[in-house]
Amino acid sequence: MSTTVTLKAEKREGTGKGVARQLRLNGRIPAVVYGREMDAIHISLNTREAEYLFHSISVDNTIVELAVEGTKESFQTLVREIQTHPAKASLLHVDFIRIQKGVAVEMDVPVHLVGTPIGVRIGGGIIEQVIHDLPIRCIPSMIPDSIEVDVTGLDLNDVIHVADIVFSEGVEVMVPQDTTICSVSLPRAEVAAGAEDHEAKDPELVGKDTDGDGED
Repeated sequence: MSTTVTLKAEKREGTGKGVARQLRLNGRIPAVVYGREMDAIHISLNTREAEYLFHSISVDNTIVELAVEGTKESFQTLVREIQTHPAKASLLHVDFIRIQKGVAVEMDVPVHLVGTPIGVRIGGGIIEQVIHDLPIRCIPSMIPDSIEVDVTGLDLNDVIHVADIVFSEGVEVMVPQDTTICSVSLPRAEVAAGAEDHEAKDPELVGKDTDGDGED
């Protein structure tokens, strides 16, 4: 099931670019927590702690328990949006959404392919992963760390769809069942070469007399 990590936070006064700029100069980044039946809470995070954490977890589906200074209880949240500097890749702002026990939430869960397909190992094919993150809906306690898909039995031209995966009870997939997860096929260069060989072996007969008189 899902991983839970803790991150310290402080309440902040004021909003806007000026406040955010001053926070960043002081080694902190602005953030906000919002959720159902609660007012938005404006907080700030230690920049180093936040960057280290977000580089070491799966941001989309890890429960972040925010320990906000001055509050009696921590907030269980999911990261909804991370804004980064376009050139420096440093954190600028983080949005958290509060989750509640027993209330379903939507998130993306990473898809991991396990094993080497027969069509790759023996048939010389390649595997193409179409879906890397799968959108699902479930209660917080059922959030999977990842979705593992065994691909060892795939031969050339085989495909795995969402319908082929067995999910835990209570996990709802938010894409159609016929959505392709991955497939095994020959490299395009080999397919093209095979087509050229076929054309060379079956040249079109040009100028053959089909009427017997050699004239139109």
